[in-house]
Amino acid sequence: MVRAARFTAALGALAAALWLLVGRGLVNYDTLYSLVWGRQIAQGQAPDIEVALAPTPHPLATLAGVLAAPLSMASDAGVHGEGAQTATLVLAFVALALLGWVVYALGTAWFDPWVGVLAAAIILTRRPVLDFGARAYVDIPYVALVLGALLVETRRPRAGLPVLALLAVAGLIRPEAWLFSAAYLAYLFWRGERDPGRLVRLAAVAASGPLLWALADWALAGSPLHSLTGTRDNAATLGRVTGLDDVPVTVPRRLGEILREPVLLGAVGGLALSWWWLRDRVRPAIAAGVLALAAFCVLAASGLPILGRYLLLPAAIGAILCGAGAFGWRSLPEGDPRRRPWAWFGLVTLVALLAFVPSQIGRIGDLRDALRIQDRIQDDLRAFVRVPPGVLDAQCTPVGVPNHRPIPLLALWLDAPPERVVSLQERSIVRGAYARPATARVARDYVLDPRDRRKAIPPPPPGFRLAAANRSWRVFRRCAGE
Repeated sequence: MVRAARFTAALGALAAALWLLVGRGLVNYDTLYSLVWGRQIAQGQAPDIEVALAPTPHPLATLAGVLAAPLSMASDAGVHGEGAQTATLVLAFVALALLGWVVYALGTAWFDPWVGVLAAAIILTRRPVLDFGARAYVDIPYVALVLGALLVETRRPRAGLPVLALLAVAGLIRPEAWLFSAAYLAYLFWRGERDPGRLVRLAAVAASGPLLWALADWALAGSPLHSLTGTRDNAATLGRVTGLDDVPVTVPRRLGEILREPVLLGAVGGLALSWWWLRDRVRPAIAAGVLALAAFCVLAASGLPILGRYLLLPAAIGAILCGAGAFGWRSLPEGDPRRRPWAWFGLVTLVALLAFVPSQIGRIGDLRDALRIQDRIQDDLRAFVRVPPGVLDAQCTPVGVPNHRPIPLLALWLDAPPERVVSLQERSIVRGAYARPATARVARDYVLDPRDRRKAIPPPPPGFRLAAANRSWRVFRRCAGE
């Protein structure tokens, strides 16, 4: 009990330190939709799963949205959903801290605590990892769960049920975990598991992830394959890169963007040296890395988008291997002549890591600035919802927005279904309100994405008149009775 309390306190302290490091958090587009859908389900409504460019409905994220629904009631200032957003961000930073702890624990279990500490420090100071964590992407808890399953198996070989239970939960966040479950079942059989009853129980747990996901899709969208087909359609609409042809180029580049050059150097050296001299210790890392890359290839071959955050799992393995490159020599026996060359490589790795510290500080500073700017722009938009009766409100709809990105946020704030918040890039409106960026910089910093095919900000519809403005937004209205 005391140990659990200490662990919880340490995890909370690390989460708070990470919050201070990045300065703030902003809930991303996909997770905002989960909050909106969860509130709709809690209110007994059918969630708007099939609105244009809706993200993949991850079952566990949707369930979290249902549980957060009581926090989505309007505050005294008249804005719905702020409590749910705050709770989501708190959990997001806890998940980020948990990821750091699991990376540390695996590095310690495979090699020694020095490896674990360096690996955790690496993964928790990469800008993309901090960015995804601060924006509450589901990929961070997914990676923590998969690595947690690997940690259980490391500490208790052929543990079986607890490993598959963690992977089943992870499989309600991302489907790649299904491949890990299948591979683990095959591994148990290969290692001599022949009890039919136990195998059936383990297979049932392994199958629960895809089965529950298909049932959730069927219940919410009427098709057990909605997540697959919907994600494919969105990738095609948005022009996202997909297909196996791009994997050989995309994977090294994206891993490099996450880890950066000195970590890649240390990881390659750590992998090679560990394979030569500590093969048994590094086998789990290699197996996990190969499976993670195989899962990435399966996604690409299925027509799903190739995104950098899908490589967070191999990046975490790479951080541990870099720790091994720097300190793995400590796991060799005292007096072993192999310690010296490995220690020299470790010194080179540490020097390279230290040389890149200023650039890493700069990248984190850039992230803090980007989050601060976007938070200010979002606050300026919230101001039009907060002021009763509100220049933007659920009584004067539809609410037009420049493109699809602000839709779930305004749907959450206005306690309105997403279909009543309209991207003017997709269709026109003749009545309602329209929130338009006040400047091109606001559009670039908050609304547009560099990968967008359509970058034009639509003008106000005919007959709409300026109703309010601030430094970030202009709101035009044409409502009944005005």
